[in-house]
Amino acid sequence: MGVASTPHMRLGIVSTADINRKVIPGAHASEKIELVAVASRDQRRAEEYARQWEIERAYGSYEALLEDAEVDAVYISLPNTMHREWSVRFLEAGKHVICEKPFSKRPEDVEAAFDAAVRTGRHLTEAFMYRHNPQTARLAELVRGGAIGELRLVRSVFSYALYDADNIRLRTDVDGGSLMDVGCYCVSGSRLLGGEPETVYGQAYVGPSGTDWMFTGALKFAGDVHALFDCGTCLPERDELEAIGSEGSLFLDDPWHCNRPVIELRRDGGVELIELEPVDSYRLELENLADAITGDAPLLLGREDALGQVRTIDALFRSADAGAAVRL
Repeated sequence: MGVASTPHMRLGIVSTADINRKVIPGAHASEKIELVAVASRDQRRAEEYARQWEIERAYGSYEALLEDAEVDAVYISLPNTMHREWSVRFLEAGKHVICEKPFSKRPEDVEAAFDAAVRTGRHLTEAFMYRHNPQTARLAELVRGGAIGELRLVRSVFSYALYDADNIRLRTDVDGGSLMDVGCYCVSGSRLLGGEPETVYGQAYVGPSGTDWMFTGALKFAGDVHALFDCGTCLPERDELEAIGSEGSLFLDDPWHCNRPVIELRRDGGVELIELEPVDSYRLELENLADAITGDAPLLLGREDALGQVRTIDALFRSADAGAAVRL
């Protein structure tokens, strides 16, 4: 009998954004991925970047990468407002797409991009890397298995301090702000456990940059399950998630980066530590796309999840603007 071939995906990266430094090591470490190209708006910048990160080909425009027939898939790490256009263009060029989160704050952008994926027969996925980590899968398994009784509340936070008005995360012209940058993780984690919300209520503190420097949200799901979250770009560094049920709770001190994967099961007056081996979430999300391309695994995050995510974010923004709860 012959040895089964290893799934193989030739990857290009669209832009030289900071997030790439977390994605590239996982691509290089995977036997399923070959990182072959990077595109920037500047040829010299692209060449310097390619040398730094040991990438074979460098392009001085995104259009040039579109035309590379030896690239199977791309990771789009462009600003939020460019996600729709370039996802559609790369899909139409015959390439599969991982688009950096959050895909958009506008549901019509997500619908248009996934329509293009269907039309072209290519895969499109939103890059919530934490969803691919075994810690996240174990959390969901424990909740659904009744480890804390009936789920009642999901509490999550994600914040850091940033005061550079020129930073892309604080710019209104590219849909910056705390909800888009880090609050989207809290929305995703709440939806993972609670489903799609029926009602949301959002409140924002808008800072001098014009973006939301702090955002708080309350979500209500079917079956009287609730979620509360806060996020910020003007707060101390914090990241937590806790699923609270009728008989106990599951607490994660590192739910998003998953660098220290430990789940605390708190019930009956005690704490049980459920420890998992650290694994590169970025590598796992790339490999999930590679496996989906070859038919070896389903795509974890597709159209349904991306639409649920953007509809919730859109409703939270509308709620904050109106000062009232919004039904979905």
